Amino acid sequence: MSDHNEIDSVSGVETTGHSWDGIKELNNPLPRWWLWTFYACIAFAAVYSIVYPAWPGFTSASKGIWNWSSRVDIRHELDAAEQAKAEQFAEIKSHDINAILADEKLRGFAVAAGSSIFKVHCATCHGSGAQGSAGFPNLNDNAWLWGGKPDQILHTITHGIRDTSDPDTHSSQMPNFGKDAILKPDEISAVANFVRQISKQDADPKLAAVGAGVFKDNCSACHGDTGDGKIEFGAPKLNDAIWAYSGDLAAIERQINNPRHGMMPAWGKKLGEISVKDVAVYVHSLGGGE
Repeated sequence: MSDHNEIDSVSGVETTGHSWDGIKELNNPLPRWWLWTFYACIAFAAVYSIVYPAWPGFTSASKGIWNWSSRVDIRHELDAAEQAKAEQFAEIKSHDINAILADEKLRGFAVAAGSSIFKVHCATCHGSGAQGSAGFPNLNDNAWLWGGKPDQILHTITHGIRDTSDPDTHSSQMPNFGKDAILKPDEISAVANFVRQISKQDADPKLAAVGAGVFKDNCSACHGDTGDGKIEFGAPKLNDAIWAYSGDLAAIERQINNPRHGMMPAWGKKLGEISVKDVAVYVHSLGGGE
């Protein structure tokens, strides 16, 4: 204890001799373990600044005696990942879609890649979960206009539907039965009731009976006698509950009178061979593929 310092009467601790407005400073040194930890941190920082990049300069930081860089490490990791992907892409390119589906490792890679591509390029129309919307088909079910086998899905994605820029695009045209006066209004109403009947919806039985004959003469060539559809024409099934737009009577009459025709871009040139295979494998993996 210094001669000029006193002992605080309340705490029994020596004072430092400093006083502010009557408040005296007690002499409470830091614990030795804390001091040694503090000194160790200083020593560690000094060593770290020598070994690793630490001191900033005008154009770059000091490199350290180990010349280590986190950016270089990350670059190496990314290069390794790119190399691994390149090998997988080469495998995808060299195999046809059925061989990819038969290889568990390739199929998993293609599904993961195809899912990402689908969300960027296809989800706008078909939905993020491929559930579809009015005018855009659901890709999770087993109703396919142009076929749901792997090769058929790949062809549709590659060449599109009614894309005039691709000579191999799917193309079909439903006649304007009403607009071009092929059928009379009462015949259109009768056919619409027949379609409602074969799709197990409420319909006028008398009109449906008349519509059966009109359907056979004008519609069965593409849709089949019982409305099973024909994928070679892109003609949908009419005897189920799946509709591109709506299955109510007025909607069916509108489609017969002046049909709407959807269009899908040909993605082959835009995405490339590997990416369209990935998307085709992904779409097939959703469960609705044949």
